[in-house]
Amino acid sequence: MRQGLAVLWVSIRAEPVVFTFAVLASGVYGLMTVASAWALGWATEHVVLPSFADGDVAGGTVAAGVALIIGVALVKAGGVAFRRFLAGVMQYRMQARSRREVTRQYLRLPLAWHHRHPTGQLLSNASADAEAAWAPLAPLPMAVGVVVMLVAAAVAMVLADPVLALVGFLIFPAIALLNMVYQRRLSPLAARAQQLRAEVSEIAHESFDGALVVKTLGREDLEAARFQAKAHELRDANIAVGRVRGLFDPMLEALPTLGVLAVLLFGAMRLESGAVTAGTLVQVAYLFTLLAFPIRALGWVLAELPRSVVGWSRVQAVLEATGSMSYGTAVIDGDSPARLEVSGLAYSYGDAPVLRDVTFEVPAGRTVALVGPTGSGKSTLVQALVRLVDPDEGSVRVDGVDLREVERGGISRAVALAPQHTFLFDDTVRGNITLGLPVPDEDVWAALRLAQADGFVSALPAGLDTKVGERGTSLSGGQRQRIALARAVVRRPRLLVLDDATSSVDPQVEAKILYGLRDAAEASTVVVVAYRMATIALADEVVYLEHGRVADRGPHEELITRCEGYRNLVTAYEREEAERAALNQDQEPDDELDELDELDELQDLQDDDIEGVSA
Repeated sequence: MRQGLAVLWVSIRAEPVVFTFAVLASGVYGLMTVASAWALGWATEHVVLPSFADGDVAGGTVAAGVALIIGVALVKAGGVAFRRFLAGVMQYRMQARSRREVTRQYLRLPLAWHHRHPTGQLLSNASADAEAAWAPLAPLPMAVGVVVMLVAAAVAMVLADPVLALVGFLIFPAIALLNMVYQRRLSPLAARAQQLRAEVSEIAHESFDGALVVKTLGREDLEAARFQAKAHELRDANIAVGRVRGLFDPMLEALPTLGVLAVLLFGAMRLESGAVTAGTLVQVAYLFTLLAFPIRALGWVLAELPRSVVGWSRVQAVLEATGSMSYGTAVIDGDSPARLEVSGLAYSYGDAPVLRDVTFEVPAGRTVALVGPTGSGKSTLVQALVRLVDPDEGSVRVDGVDLREVERGGISRAVALAPQHTFLFDDTVRGNITLGLPVPDEDVWAALRLAQADGFVSALPAGLDTKVGERGTSLSGGQRQRIALARAVVRRPRLLVLDDATSSVDPQVEAKILYGLRDAAEASTVVVVAYRMATIALADEVVYLEHGRVADRGPHEELITRCEGYRNLVTAYEREEAERAALNQDQEPDDELDELDELDELQDLQDDDIEGVSA
């Protein structure tokens, strides 16, 4: 209860004006509810009973009774309308505020934090939990107005007849005790149901996100069964909540009715003895009839408090999460290619070290290829180069400025990343490239030409205005990669990082893209994660990673002769391509690649081809 009231106090402090007017409107409703009982009692005394006794009532008296009842009803209706409207404004504002705060915190938290939390849970924090946290705000003004109503009703009953009021008041301790038991039974069940909502969301998101795996490997039934099992748990938890509510709701409804019966029983005896009038009895009984609904309003708030506390605690767990990136005030100025310096870089995932003492430099305007076997730390290094993660040790500097000292938003203005896994929004081609930046179409087409994407984009039904579908489903993998590359290039970054960003592109097209990037070297310094020898050979220098360290670095021609690990890695790809070509020609691959000498000849031929194209 204390935690729930603390959550409500947060909302009251956040929206004091709206809450105040909502409570005033609810107070008007409460007062008019009590006034309606008085109006009914007055009409009974001056209209109903005289009509039975004398058979005639003055028209003015009847009109006064009608006007009194209608007037009270209209004011009461106005109070209800304003109370509900303002309560909704307060509730939805707080929900929107929580969603914004959670989303901003997601953007502030580093990628390492997101790796530890499932996406489905994060969606639940920003949606279901934010909604549950402020669910009590809808009936809250009503409940506060009920307090006003209860006080006014208690005073009116005491003034009408203290004995009948005392009889009726005996019901309130029973209601308070019943609500206490109700909350203690409901709270753990509501917490369990809220947790299961997040778990159901996690499974659903995982299944949808992995739809390709699910369908291609025939896991539809297994995924459906997994989701069904968790959904049944949620169903059972909600049924348990509903069972408790179903048990206590009739009791909460019955207690005020029992109070009315007690008042009528004792009131009839006092009426017979002449201690009260019929109008007084009707007024007191009607007040107790009206109290049934207000007491339920208090129950609504109390019933929502457990869910509210659970939702609030889950939201606060995100807002209080540590590890958010700090920013400095430094600016990376200039329009020319940037100089990149990586010094003593080390990074670990928990207790598992991935990078160790990585050090290298990339002069301005040069192209460097990052090469290494699977698990050597290339993708983690790329994330550090664009500050998606901060290193445990060492630094990444652009033009001598440590990325941790750059102002918020400053890195994205100077550095661009084309990631390995391409993501396109359900938007137009133009929208996916500009992402809201005011970029003229001429620059968009220039970026598309550099990415070798202008041909297929111009052939689309609406050109730049063609919608690509969710995640770019209407495009092939290579087309999506080229759109993503154009997205990075159009920003004219001083440092362009390509994390195997052309892996789905035809080798000939890839070669054209890389030649284009070299020709545009005056605009960007390029760091590219590469596997194909043709790609690697275009770089000015190669940094070879092995077991998270820089095993060797230098021009491709030097590394392939002196570094055995590098030579085995890059020639393995060439061997695979040669074997595939031999199989396509119905030849035995062993006939062509029996000896390492023939591999060297193949490499020499390829180097001659590259030099010829460059010339």
